[in-house]
Amino acid sequence: MKEYNYRIVDSLLQDKLEAKGAVLIEGPKWCGKTTTATQKAASILHMDNPTEKDQNLTLAKLNPLRLLKGAVPRLIDEWQIAPTLWDSIRYEVDQREEMGQFILTGSAVPADTKEINHSGTGRFSWLMMRPMSLYESKESTGEISLKELFDENTNIDGENPNDIEKLAFLICRGGWPGAIDLKEKPALQQAFDYLDGVAKSDINRADGIEKNEERVRRIMRSFARNQGSQTPTTAIAIANDILANDSSSVNEDTVQTYIKALKKIFVIEDMPAWNPNLRSKSAIRTSDTRYYVDPSIASASLGLGPDDLLNDLNTFGLLFETLCVRDLRIFAESLNGSVYHYRDNTGLECDAVIHLRNGKYGLIEIKLGGDDLIEEGAKTLKKLKDCIDTTKMNKPSFLMVLTGIGKYAYKREDGVLVIPIGVLKN
Repeated sequence: MKEYNYRIVDSLLQDKLEAKGAVLIEGPKWCGKTTTATQKAASILHMDNPTEKDQNLTLAKLNPLRLLKGAVPRLIDEWQIAPTLWDSIRYEVDQREEMGQFILTGSAVPADTKEINHSGTGRFSWLMMRPMSLYESKESTGEISLKELFDENTNIDGENPNDIEKLAFLICRGGWPGAIDLKEKPALQQAFDYLDGVAKSDINRADGIEKNEERVRRIMRSFARNQGSQTPTTAIAIANDILANDSSSVNEDTVQTYIKALKKIFVIEDMPAWNPNLRSKSAIRTSDTRYYVDPSIASASLGLGPDDLLNDLNTFGLLFETLCVRDLRIFAESLNGSVYHYRDNTGLECDAVIHLRNGKYGLIEIKLGGDDLIEEGAKTLKKLKDCIDTTKMNKPSFLMVLTGIGKYAYKREDGVLVIPIGVLKN
């Protein structure tokens, strides 16, 4: 059996099992949900087991409590194919009055939620799982801890193990656990196979509606070019992009339908806007931005490999931002934090703001590397810092330019941290 790789969500799952009767682990297909849940489970029910699926679905309707019998925590894998189980689990949690009874895993939101009567509030806890961060795949040294930065320990020291060629490979391979230990060629193939799976079948599971495979691919390709744009304009941009680059067109409503389906199978994620107290009267843009859950989906959608990124640094930078957002989200959630973006009507933008539950926050600009881009990022961070009304909220715990290339982590004379993603951990 393949050795289990440590995941940051391992400790989060344990904490949630101690606090609630049931924990739902959501996330994209193939990111490792079942494997992680299995480490904690005392018994397992695979709802989609081909030899038992029909029987399981019948029991879910006629005698769902029978499926819930077993040593606890009991793992119900791919629970969403039988939504009626949700209310049965809620009922069983109430009857048992004990924590850590069930773990549910699912790679899609149920297509039909009419069969679910209870929200699960008070009985369920939710946990989002993503593909592996560079730290989890052992491609970050972890010499610099995000937690320590929030504790304002900014005496940093770290050496980046990844050069530009390695970084291009890591973007295109992605954080899929099944790809981590493969040789380069088969490792890179995994993202293209993942794209095929989404376009051919997985997206249809989101709402039970058959979709045109080629249209899925066109929309995903265009979305890859428009990541990080605000949600009201995303559909417009994609529709116009397809019109400009393909022989056929698609309207905004259709694009929205497809994007909604991709969200339901956790292929794309929204990033909410950050709303700080400002000294000025600047109007904050409140729309979410959107990213792929893993940069490899974007590179596969565009048909790109590592060499292509090396020859197109603009696209390289765009997909590097997606990689960083993935890792920052993984790290932030382990610290009881969330990742936001900032944009206002003056044109001031900040790629990522990590805001913790305790009110601490850090400002981050993401730059592939190079002195000019680092300087640009530092100027943005200092400008935003000066706009924040620190009489009404905390001052930022740190200002960070998060880079891809560059040998060392260091602290500038102005206090801005320059940290390669290859040395960062939670």
